[in-house]
Amino acid sequence: MTEQIITAQTVSLDVDAGGDPAAVITTLADALAAAGRTTDPADLARAALDREAKSATGLPGGIAIPHARTASVTTASLAMARLSRKVDFGAPDGPADLVFLIAAPEGGASAHMKLLSSLARSLVRPDFVASLRAAENEERVIELVDEAINPSPPAAATAPPASSVSTAKTEGVPPSTDTHSTDTHSTEPTDQTAESAKPRIVAITACPTGIAHTYMAADALKYAAERAGVEFAVETQGSSATTAFDPEVIASADAVIFATDVGVKGRNRFSGKPVIASGVKRAINEPDAMIAEAIAAGRNPKAARVTGDGSDADAAESSTSGVGLAGRTRQALMTGVSYMIPFVAAGGLLIALGFLLAGYEVANTTLDDGGTLSDGAFIALNNSLWDLPSGGLLQYLGAVSFAIGSGVMGLAVPVLAGYISFAIADRPGIAPGFVAGIVSLAVGASFIGALIGGLIAGVVCLWIARTPVPQWARGLMPVVVIPLFGSMIVGGLLYMVLGKPLAWLTEQMNSGLESMSGGSAIALGIVLGLMMCFDLGGPVNKTAYLFATAGIADAATSGTAQYQIMAAVMCAGMVPPLALALATVLRPGLFTEPERENGKAAWLLGASFISEGAIPFAAVDPFRVIPSMMAGGALSGALIMAFGVELRAPHGGIFVFFAMNNWVLFLVALVAGTVLSAVLVIAAKQVHRSRDAVAFDELEAVAA
Repeated sequence: MTEQIITAQTVSLDVDAGGDPAAVITTLADALAAAGRTTDPADLARAALDREAKSATGLPGGIAIPHARTASVTTASLAMARLSRKVDFGAPDGPADLVFLIAAPEGGASAHMKLLSSLARSLVRPDFVASLRAAENEERVIELVDEAINPSPPAAATAPPASSVSTAKTEGVPPSTDTHSTDTHSTEPTDQTAESAKPRIVAITACPTGIAHTYMAADALKYAAERAGVEFAVETQGSSATTAFDPEVIASADAVIFATDVGVKGRNRFSGKPVIASGVKRAINEPDAMIAEAIAAGRNPKAARVTGDGSDADAAESSTSGVGLAGRTRQALMTGVSYMIPFVAAGGLLIALGFLLAGYEVANTTLDDGGTLSDGAFIALNNSLWDLPSGGLLQYLGAVSFAIGSGVMGLAVPVLAGYISFAIADRPGIAPGFVAGIVSLAVGASFIGALIGGLIAGVVCLWIARTPVPQWARGLMPVVVIPLFGSMIVGGLLYMVLGKPLAWLTEQMNSGLESMSGGSAIALGIVLGLMMCFDLGGPVNKTAYLFATAGIADAATSGTAQYQIMAAVMCAGMVPPLALALATVLRPGLFTEPERENGKAAWLLGASFISEGAIPFAAVDPFRVIPSMMAGGALSGALIMAFGVELRAPHGGIFVFFAMNNWVLFLVALVAGTVLSAVLVIAAKQVHRSRDAVAFDELEAVAA
């Protein structure tokens, strides 16, 4: 007989274990040690707190299930406390009074997840939770938990007795109707029935850059699904290659979660499915709630917005179900920015490489047969490897790099408008959106015209798509009618009505930037620095980045002020991960073990201008981390503008020093901001220590 995973020694009823999760977890770890289930309760508690720091384990209904896997655990075990004083474990609906600590040995990954999944499935049943709260003694708790984790199989497959049917209903599984199996000892039919009764949920996660939030949201939802006993699959539409769902996976899903800040690729695949939609931040902060909502929507589709018949208009609308007009507009803009960033990054770096090889002269204007070309484009078009220009091979390669980069950057404005429109109207909106971007360039409206034109194009195309047409014309709508009339309407509006006002606004903005000096330039640097560090890759951060890249992408109108803005934005964006990496080195005791590990990776992320490297720190302790990072970012941005540092590359961090007019002063500004933020975050954590850091110090003292 296998050893019980829960015993009377590991059950505590109606106790006051302390006012915070660390105290409760420590009490439960001590109980497991007293029962001989762990050789080091401090190590077990530390491992559980590490897990707690990554994602809160509170569940709706006053329940928490902290858990850990560590070598100090000798056998998979449960400890349970029914608290007289509730403790907040991060559940969306308040503190918990029922706490289970799941402990698994180092090599017991499968046992750990089986326990966690089985217990979590049972804890969503109101009758099971009510029975735990009403249990009169430890033996009754053990009986309830054991039955929940190891439900009794049916006595006979051909004619299940009443007790078997009752168990199936309690588990939320219909009674077995398999009349073919005659092996009464086999549990296979029961396992298959349980698997088929599990809710099936699929999810899409996507953020503008696809670097951090996309994958953090996917992991948060995956762990929440495991806690809830849900069969789950996720498609991350991030910067890495996307592996699309198998159609059978989608067909078998009960509900869909869209955790996105941008448009969903292939939304029409999910037509007819209940949809729960939100931004990626909610999936990271409230994954359990989203999984619970998806389960409810699968059981009752009226609980969520349901996609239509798969038309583009319906698909576009479904991606933003549950999101207001402001949220839908923000998603559309972020979608455009997301698709534009690779063009700006590739084009900008190629232009910077051209400057490195051939000098800044390749950007000068040359007249060629009545047309206007840059020197770089002229050299690239009129020479080859077999007929090098007078400047030699390096000049030629630099000119080619500059010409390619200029061409790629020229696509940035149409791509921005095209994919803003795509986010609103799906594929039929792409062509009119690109038209809006091309016309914006032609009339001088540039990025401002692309933003407004892309929104107009998307709305117009969505309106056309919803216009009733005869059955025979429906096939022509997405490939002919919508692109034709959408392009005609948005192009005509920009040429005849909006073009000149938007061009004037663009010109005034550029003139205002060029005229900035002294205090006004420093003030702009401070604002940009604050924006870059406010949400670490979120919409505010991306707004500042778009403002900077818009200037260097539009080479015809950019001046030195635009290049200074790009330098200020990049320098400020590098500060948060570098500052937190430095803080974990200076005062490691203020940070948990996972944070110290994240600090090691943050060095490279910060040096590469990936602000998302600071997210793991900000997610755990936002009120101390984010203000500290904003202060350092503001200082860096101000110093860059005061020093007059210019940057002609839109990305790359320390790896594009060659594209700066003074990389030494750039480093001075970066170091100043990094040191300030590191000092401030250390001071903030010392003045009012985070809950987990205090718990770790106490555990270290106990262990010593």
